[in-house]
Amino acid sequence: MKNVNFGSTGLKVPSIVLGCMRFADKSKKEMNSYIHYALDNGINFFDHANIYGGGKCEEIFGEAFSSDSSLKREDIILQSKCGIRKECYDLSKQHIISEVDKILKRLRTDYLDVLLLHRPDALIEPQETAEAFDELEKSGKVKYFGVSNHKPMQIELLKKFVKQPIAANQMQFALPVSNMIANGMEVNMTTDGAIDRDGSVLDYCRLKDITIQAWSPFQMPEWKGPFIGAKEYKPLNKVLKELAKKYDADETAIAAAWVLRHPANMQLIAGTGSEKRLASIIKGSDIKLTREEWYKLYLSAGHPLP
Repeated sequence: MKNVNFGSTGLKVPSIVLGCMRFADKSKKEMNSYIHYALDNGINFFDHANIYGGGKCEEIFGEAFSSDSSLKREDIILQSKCGIRKECYDLSKQHIISEVDKILKRLRTDYLDVLLLHRPDALIEPQETAEAFDELEKSGKVKYFGVSNHKPMQIELLKKFVKQPIAANQMQFALPVSNMIANGMEVNMTTDGAIDRDGSVLDYCRLKDITIQAWSPFQMPEWKGPFIGAKEYKPLNKVLKELAKKYDADETAIAAAWVLRHPANMQLIAGTGSEKRLASIIKGSDIKLTREEWYKLYLSAGHPLP
């Protein structure tokens, strides 16, 4: 398993993160088995959010982990997110602190290793957010902080007031959903990919030592489903199959390898509840595509090169 730096924290973390969004229907026994499978295969980083399953995903994980004496809290990295409410986004001090307390209770732990702000809040008062971070850090409830789906200037606004480093930024990134790459490649063109939709967030995060965590790495645009095997992406799937044969892997492994080949040293969030699929993603973390193969996949996903 490839390890990467986690922002500027000094932590070395696995390049694969186990995303826990789909765990609401797992039994305690199933969850316990899956945690062990992840750990046995080098994944000790678990990503949650207060809204996943309405909190049920955190409850099931917390129950399964805490009831197993062979599992040690200090051996894993727990990350969760808050800021999304049913009717709005909320990054107020009161909401952040209240939600962290609920998250800790559900996960049955005294602290989070990482807290991310889930979405930008148009009504954010960054001074309040900074106060929340200070209080959570001082109390020992959160070690490190980050964001999700934030543009560079939104991060800069936070950094004007927040003392703690922003360690990570979760962004959607997959072969067909890669405007982070395309807007840098199609510079000065009138193509759709030339549109800068994220403020050059990829380059910004590299410059600022912020780890990008790629979510939905196997999804088509607009969450229309997985692109692997999809008729909408026949050329891409043809190349995925060719490379899968070469590397004695499957298409999922090659798609994961494409994300992890980028020199930004991203983390890939594997949001799967299947051990078989997770095994494929893990295998992808050990495959280093050539430059030519990486670009061949990029082109086959429908992106042009000027």
